[in-house]
Amino acid sequence: MNEKGMAADDGKRLFKQVYDHVIHRIEHGEWKAHEKLPSIRQLAEELGVHRLTVFRAYQMLKHNEKVYVKEKSGYYVNPNDPDRVVLEYGEDQPIVASGKLINSLSDIQRVSAAYQFSQALIDPNLLPNLFLSDYVKKVFDLYPKLMGTYSTVQGDEELREVLSRYMMQNHHTQLQASDIMITTGAQQAIDLLSRIFISPMDAVMIERPTYSAAIDIFRQQRARFIPVDIHHYGYDIANVERLMKQYKPRFFYMNPTFHNPTGYTVPSSQRKQLVELAERYRCLLIEDDAFHDMHFDGPPPQPLFTYDTEGWVVYLRSFSKYVAPGLRICAIIASPTVMKLLFTAKSLADNGSPLVNQKIFLHYFQSERLQQHIEKLRIALQVRRDIMEKELTPTGWNWVSPRGGLNLWIKLPEAIPVEQFLKECMQQSISFVPGIICDPLRKMRSQIRLSYSFINEKQLQQGVKNLVTVADRYS
Repeated sequence: MNEKGMAADDGKRLFKQVYDHVIHRIEHGEWKAHEKLPSIRQLAEELGVHRLTVFRAYQMLKHNEKVYVKEKSGYYVNPNDPDRVVLEYGEDQPIVASGKLINSLSDIQRVSAAYQFSQALIDPNLLPNLFLSDYVKKVFDLYPKLMGTYSTVQGDEELREVLSRYMMQNHHTQLQASDIMITTGAQQAIDLLSRIFISPMDAVMIERPTYSAAIDIFRQQRARFIPVDIHHYGYDIANVERLMKQYKPRFFYMNPTFHNPTGYTVPSSQRKQLVELAERYRCLLIEDDAFHDMHFDGPPPQPLFTYDTEGWVVYLRSFSKYVAPGLRICAIIASPTVMKLLFTAKSLADNGSPLVNQKIFLHYFQSERLQQHIEKLRIALQVRRDIMEKELTPTGWNWVSPRGGLNLWIKLPEAIPVEQFLKECMQQSISFVPGIICDPLRKMRSQIRLSYSFINEKQLQQGVKNLVTVADRYS
């Protein structure tokens, strides 16, 4: 696409962002029924956009009956908007919801399915459940008053000390326990960071595609998305620099190691360049690393944060996926400036993650059994990846075989309508993630994510056969 085409595409995205911004403020009750909206000039100045962009957004609001127009007066909130979320509480006391909370991935995963390809989780039968139960008993013997106290907001100091030594040993970087915060999974970390750094209409760089829950979290904060395509070779670094320079984003959220949903891994050479760009354009990098140890052909490159000397990388290292998902343990590594902000945000969210979970994880994490478990788990996941790929090979569908992680990112033929395909698969008790919810532009209508990690080998083989059978109806 040439520069003119890119500018036009940016304009299309921007007026839709303004539209969403107005809708959000109406839903939050900032502008009530029959109340006049700001003039086109006023809102354009407030948001820092062209007046034509606001005009197009207002026209779309009018077309969708969100607002109405009084001639020579302006735009007003339509009291008869059929989509407005109102919960009745008594006869005369309506409670208006503060907004439409969306979690597209959760909506799919809540549906029960025998062949669950939408869950990027590990089969519980692959986890050392009996061994973990023994550790639970051991932990309560060591800490008999464990249930009677809170964790600190930053997290258990003993756990943070162990994790700092682990990071220094494995990633050759200097860390202290004070550089680490424990959160209840990576998703809480993403949510906290979004609350700290995103104000309405702030520009945020985000991979395309990316983790769908992150999209929903950032959208709830009314971020303005600046998509960055991720490929099997990484990013177009020149384009990343252009976007940082042009939009001055608050941060770039990325998942560069066994990327979710594609499985791609960004090479070392680009990681160093990305940190240099972050320093040059003062753009925070949020590095989400959920699958680092789930490699099949050797360890991945070192995380971006190992190249960072100025504090421009916030590193999220989740251990929940492959150690004990129920414990929900994630470590945030951040500069003192960011950590101070996280203190306040975390204290408002839960005043500290559960201490029981942290102590159980701590003692299991230090055991020799953990390393044996991880080695066996890598083999089991690679076998399941191979089974899924073997069953899919006759279809002629396109994907890049991942060298780690839990997912296949597949390009289906144009003849298969993914929304209808998902509906029919659900009727056959098969679930998967449609690519559109992983796309901040919501245009990836031919891609799907299949997770090969959650069901056993026999179920996996049969489930993929059934999925292909449903797809054959569209041939």
